[in-house]
Amino acid sequence: MRIGFIGLGQMGFPMFGNLSKQHANTIGYDGSPELNTKLRQTTSQHGLNIASSLLDLQDADVIITMLPHGKAVRACLFDGDDTPALVTRLAKKAIIIDMSSSSPLDTIELASDLKSRGMSLIDAPVSGSVPKAVAGTLSIMAGGDDELIESVMPLLEAMGKTIIRTGKVGSAHGMKALNNYVYAAGLLAASEALMLCKALNLNLDTLVDVLNASSGRNVATETKLKQHMLEGGDFKAGFGLHLMAKDLSIAHGLNTHAGFTPPQLTLCYELWQEACQQLPSIADNTEIYRFLETKLQPSQHA
Repeated sequence: MRIGFIGLGQMGFPMFGNLSKQHANTIGYDGSPELNTKLRQTTSQHGLNIASSLLDLQDADVIITMLPHGKAVRACLFDGDDTPALVTRLAKKAIIIDMSSSSPLDTIELASDLKSRGMSLIDAPVSGSVPKAVAGTLSIMAGGDDELIESVMPLLEAMGKTIIRTGKVGSAHGMKALNNYVYAAGLLAASEALMLCKALNLNLDTLVDVLNASSGRNVATETKLKQHMLEGGDFKAGFGLHLMAKDLSIAHGLNTHAGFTPPQLTLCYELWQEACQQLPSIADNTEIYRFLETKLQPSQHA
């Protein structure tokens, strides 16, 4: 099985590395010329195969994408820098596995376009931080035909510990967007609780202990507050604030398809969009706490 992996960023590169360890016939590529050149120069001694261009991925049986969004996935398949497009150069009945956080609506449309060419799409977004990508212990949601998913299960298992089949194509991207919304809501609530605790002159570390031993426990309270957000914290939990805002945009955009708009989702969406306008592009998602501290000055909640 010839495998091409597109998108070698913070998450994609360790995923590609783990995949290459178990499947030698894997070649990676990143759309950033600077990053791609750097990786070609620094990884050859580690046995990793980095393409010089998308053309090196032609004839692949499987293409895995780990890109910012679904539009970037479509662009690398149908546009790119090569003519004709990569999609015309792949093996017959090639399988595309989109592990990006894409809109499920874009995914369904892409699946239809690929099907017309005799190709198949699996949406397989991941949940987990960079350390889990390095360790190969990501959670992976997989949407698509069961037999198709079964055929690529060894590839998914090389990158993740938990594989959850979610249903038809597009379902995994839909559930990933909803998962990230619930995480964002938990992080937002935890950040507000920290602010209230500080305003009441209570001990923040003790609050976190209470939350984690009680019903307020969530991923943010367990893995973000003491580790990255309390006094002296580095605010570097490994997931960009702007990426979180993008995922919330996907979840919020489902309102037209669902026929209703959840009010708390709208609140999260609007706050993260506002934070994106005020914080640098490299800001971590945990910096929503700093944003709230600036937005709600002590005089407003004293």
